[in-house]
Amino acid sequence: MDYLPTELLRTFVLVAESEGFTRAGERLGRSQPAVSLQIKRLEALVGQTLLVRDGRQLRPTPAGETLLAYAQRILALNREALGRLHEPELAGTVRLGVPNEFASSFLPGILGKFAQAHPNVNLEVTCDLSTRLLARRERDELDLVFALHADGAVAADGGGWTEELVWVASPRHDAHEQVPVPLVVAPEGCVYRGRILARLEEAGVSWRVAYTCASFGGIRAGVLAGLGVTVLARSIVPPGLQAIPSAGHLPALAPVRVRLHYDVDHATDAIRALVAHMSAHWEG
Repeated sequence: MDYLPTELLRTFVLVAESEGFTRAGERLGRSQPAVSLQIKRLEALVGQTLLVRDGRQLRPTPAGETLLAYAQRILALNREALGRLHEPELAGTVRLGVPNEFASSFLPGILGKFAQAHPNVNLEVTCDLSTRLLARRERDELDLVFALHADGAVAADGGGWTEELVWVASPRHDAHEQVPVPLVVAPEGCVYRGRILARLEEAGVSWRVAYTCASFGGIRAGVLAGLGVTVLARSIVPPGLQAIPSAGHLPALAPVRVRLHYDVDHATDAIRALVAHMSAHWEG
């Protein structure tokens, strides 16, 4: 046989994730001996031992780790292919609003995957401060906005997630050790700026705005040059900068909430598909 049956690969992935035959069998609706037999069939096909017992748990061998990575990719492509074939072809335009800092980091990958899956959907992306994006959403100038909220109780149309905030500085400068704390921030209206100033005032720490820029690239450049420190979601700290532990004159910061905003009642299939795609990424 010159191919690996997806049924065996799925069983192998579930056994590796469950660390045992019994729990994998429960998820598959199969008995423990049946699951064990499938793993033996797969090992015979590849000519390698894939799992070894570590106490009461099963762990992948080095060969098993290699196959596990391939199996997960194969199964993901299989699901993607079935989804494309079973769902009607999406078309239309989605006007998406994205906070500046997220547009420069992991969103390109998320939107790229969506565009590959739905090539007939045109994405018009606007990058700005969350407050401005929400204002444009209220005027119906944008179809979907994902925005940062300092208040976790703020209502939203779609799902959301929490982002941990961290102080960020250049590893080549000592701006994070200075008092008053030199700040690199966006203009008024930025959720990060509001959170920074409120927290420093609450902690009784003196500060000064050393550099202001509306673009994320400009803020990154200012911090990289050692002009000051800023605050970002931990998940989007860019290469070249470092998260600084909260201590002393850099007090701990409460997290922010990121939420999706769109017209649930009148959303097109393309908008709903993009919402589902984005939600699946962060929930995963």
